[in-house]
Formats: sequence, C-alpha cells, structure tokens
Amino acid sequence: MFEKLALMEQKYEEISNRISDPETLSDNKLYAQLMRDYKNMTPIIEKYREYKASEKSCNDAKELLDEGGLDRDFKEMVQSEYEDGKEAMESLFQELKILLLPKDPNDDKNVIIEIRGGAGGEEASLFANSLYRMYTMYAESKGWKQEVLNAQPTELGGFKEISFSIEGDGAYSRLKYESGVHRVQRVPETESQGRIHTSTVTVAVLVEADEVELEISPADLKIDYFRASGAGGQHINKTESAVRITYLPTNVVVECQDERSQHKNKDKAMKILRSRIYEAMQEEQAAKVASERKMQVGTGDRSERIRTYNFPQGRLTDHRIGLTIYRLEDMMNGNLDEVFEALATADQAAKLASQEE
Repeated sequence: MFEKLALMEQKYEEISNRISDPETLSDNKLYAQLMRDYKNMTPIIEKYREYKASEKSCNDAKELLDEGGLDRDFKEMVQSEYEDGKEAMESLFQELKILLLPKDPNDDKNVIIEIRGGAGGEEASLFANSLYRMYTMYAESKGWKQEVLNAQPTELGGFKEISFSIEGDGAYSRLKYESGVHRVQRVPETESQGRIHTSTVTVAVLVEADEVELEISPADLKIDYFRASGAGGQHINKTESAVRITYLPTNVVVECQDERSQHKNKDKAMKILRSRIYEAMQEEQAAKVASERKMQVGTGDRSERIRTYNFPQGRLTDHRIGLTIYRLEDMMNGNLDEVFEALATADQAAKLASQEE
C-alpha cells in the first residue's frame, strides 16, 4: 500500500507541475483532465503526508527513548509523543485504506431518477409525489439543478410515474443507494376512517449517460409521435407533440409528453433512454464480476424493499443497514445527509471486508 502511495505522490507532483505549464493551459481538454486527477488525488496525498509526519514524530520519539539518559519529566513527554504518534498512525492508516478503495467512476455524474407508484393505488401515487418533493428539496439544499423529464400526474395531485434529472457535483455518489422499493405507512388523505394504509413506490436511480459515452444508432430506434394526454386521460393539446421511442435491440420503451414541443420531448426521451441502456450495460458487466461488486447495503435491485416511512411513529427505517431515525418530517423535507452518509459508510465497510478476505 505504501509503495502505491509513494508512486501516487510522485505522480501528484508531476501533475501539479504540468497544470501550470503554458502548453497544458492552452489545451482545455488536457487541463480539465489533469485538474480532475489532481482534485481526486488531493485528499489521499494530504492524508498520506499526515501519516508520514506522524511516523517521523513517532520514530524521533522512539530514538530518544532508546538512547536513554532522559530525566523523568522529559521522558514522560517523549513517551506521550511516541504514543500519540502511534495512535495517529493507526487512525490515518484506516483512513488511507478507505480513501484507496476503488472509486465508482460514476460518482461525479448527474442522475436521472424515475419514481413509480406501486401497490396502494392513489395513495402510492401521492407518496410518489412526496418522494419527488423530498429528492428535489435535497437537491436544492446542495445547489443542484433539477428538471422534470416526464410525468404522469393523477387527478388528486400524485404521480403514477415521474422522471427527472438532477445535475450537480457528486449527485450520483449521494443518490445511488436510493434504487429499490420504498414502503409508506400512513393514513391516506383519501381515507375518511383514519386507518393506516401500507403502500409502495419504486425508485430507480440511473447515471445520466451522454452521447460521447453511449452512441446509439438511429437504425436501432423506432420513434412514434402522438397526442399528449393529462390526468384522467383527457387530451391536453391537439398536436402530436408526445414522443415514444423504442430501442429495438432490447425493446426498451420511453415516452415523453411534458413539453409542448415535439423536439424537446424527443430530446428528453433520448436522455432517459440513454441512461436506461447505460444501466443495462452496467448490470450486464456487474453480473460478470458479481462477487466483486456486490454491496452489503444493496445492489440497487428495484425489487428489493429498502426503506419504510412510518408516519404515525414519525420513523424512517433503512432495512439494509438497520438504521432507524425518528425525524421523519425532517427527512421528507430533504434533510437526508445522515441517511446517505450511513449508507456510504456501510458500503465502505463492506468493500474493506471483501478486500481483507
């Protein structure tokens, strides 16, 4: 591990020098790549340098202790310095192990989130809207941009389905654990008897794939245009602005009717389609190395029940890591960092354990 860190530090210094080189500054693509590498390596190198400083302090103190001849007060001070150095080294060693875990190449990318009402009829649709609000409030707190790509609203203000993009630094790294079945237990607005109902909503978090990463042949697409319809099925315009795109090799179908413009709907549908195809490619690749990639906190399987939102008890429970928080209203208002950090920590622990096996 330390040989790897020494080589990384050497490369870090080289990148640092190249960034200020006039030749690099004149090449925008090269400069952007080097800055990305520099940014990714900085926390590791800073921690490694802290480790080396603690190691030096520890070794210097040990040399003094081994030489002997110290008066009692000075010896106690040196002994304390030696023990503090050893303790710091152990702590920094663990932090370095985590920092050196293979980084998910998608972590810095934008995401597309698809939320669909599951079991529970209208109440599931209403909760789909609650989750949409929760995620967009979280995005807003991070200064991220969100855009609705496609929505199928219901007459009571819910969503049968809604797809939206979130653009921001590290969006995928925070939201990637959200794929799965979310269960809600609450008294529905539509229930006059005050009985608690259980409903489910399915969430899928997709990496937003751009055209450079994923080239789709026009010959593989079947594009249909039709009239958009609103809640309850009534037509909301008289032109064929809605778009349905079928990816023929796998029969993946995407519809988009949110915009009045056929061109805009087509662009949004292609954005969703690219991300779904990219996800399918990732799943296929992951299947080949399943034992290596599988996380204890969840594989992102959409059929896996990952969380329960119990409104009468004000409780949120994440079943993958046994986390329970009694501040449900706070969570529904987008204050989700505590949940996301706990999931990321559990993921790191699982990866460390698999490395040590």
